[in-house]
Amino acid sequence: QVQLVESGGGLVEAGGSLKLSCTASGSIFSIDAMGWYRQAPGMQREFVASITTGISSSGSTSYADSVKGRFTISRDSAKNTVDLQMVNLKSEDTATYLCYAEKVATSAAQWWHTMDVWGKGTLVTVSS
Repeated sequence: QVQLVESGGGLVEAGGSLKLSCTASGSIFSIDAMGWYRQAPGMQREFVASITTGISSSGSTSYADSVKGRFTISRDSAKNTVDLQMVNLKSEDTATYLCYAEKVATSAAQWWHTMDVWGKGTLVTVSS
């Protein structure tokens, strides 16, 4: 079984910074990509950022327009970890941030059998 555990959420003033981390653990052979979504109360879940993590990947990143220039996603593929550095936080960034891992294969023998995995989330609150 594969699990994702997020950390780093908390309360910060507008203009401040936070760094979120997400670590995947369990029986993992490969992960195609990892990233973050967020969900504010009463709102739909929205994409934040992603990064490719495959063995031969280039670490290609993607960001939502609302966070470009303020958030930076990075990876440590050997540790199955991704970080999200957030600066110049705004009140509208307040949400539960959920980590996900895309196309997780749990064994080399069944590399073609993959699944997507989600973490439980970490709360980020930005006070104005």
